[in-house]
Amino acid sequence: MILLELFLSFFQIGLFSFGGGYAALPLIEQELIHAQGWITSQQFIDILTLSEMTPGPIAINAATFSGNQIAGILGGIVATVGVTLPSVIIVQLLAYVYFKYKNLTMVQGVIQGVRPAVVALIASAGVTIFMTAMFGHSNWPVAIDEINWVSILIFAVGLLFMRRFKASPIQIILISGLAGGLIYSFI
Repeated sequence: MILLELFLSFFQIGLFSFGGGYAALPLIEQELIHAQGWITSQQFIDILTLSEMTPGPIAINAATFSGNQIAGILGGIVATVGVTLPSVIIVQLLAYVYFKYKNLTMVQGVIQGVRPAVVALIASAGVTIFMTAMFGHSNWPVAIDEINWVSILIFAVGLLFMRRFKASPIQIILISGLAGGLIYSFI
C-alpha cells in the first residue's frame, strides 16, 4: 500500500511542478513532511543535499532518495517513475499543441503568464533550503540562539569565493563538504 501512496504522491508532484526540479522542491517538502509525515525536515534537507550533489535532475534524484528512505529500493524506483511519468505525458502533449499553435497570441500569453509563478516557486525552494540550513527550520521568526554560525560561515566563504574569485560550484561543494566534515566532527 505504501508503494501505491508513494507513486501517487510523486505522480502528483510531477504533475504540478512546473518549472523544473527546483520548482518541485516546495511540493516535495509539503507532501513528504506535512501531508504524509513520512520524513522530518532534517531528513528532507539531507535528501536535498544528496540530490544536489548527485548528477542528474534534482527532482528525480530527490524522488529516488526519498522513495528509498521511505520504502527501500523499490520505493525509490516507484517514486522516480511517479515523478517522471507526468512529464513524459505532458511534454508529448505540449510539444504537439505548441508546434501546431505556436503563433497564436493566446499561447504566447500563457507562456508569459507562467514565468513569474515559476520564479516564485524556485525562490520559495531557495528560501526554505537557506532557512533550514542556517537555522534548523524554515519557520519565522528565528531566535538568535537558533542560528547555525558554522553554516553561515561556510555559506559566506563559499559565496565570497564564487563571486570574488570565480571559483567553480564543484570546488565550492567539495571544499564546503570537507570543511563541514572537519568542523562538525570536532564540535
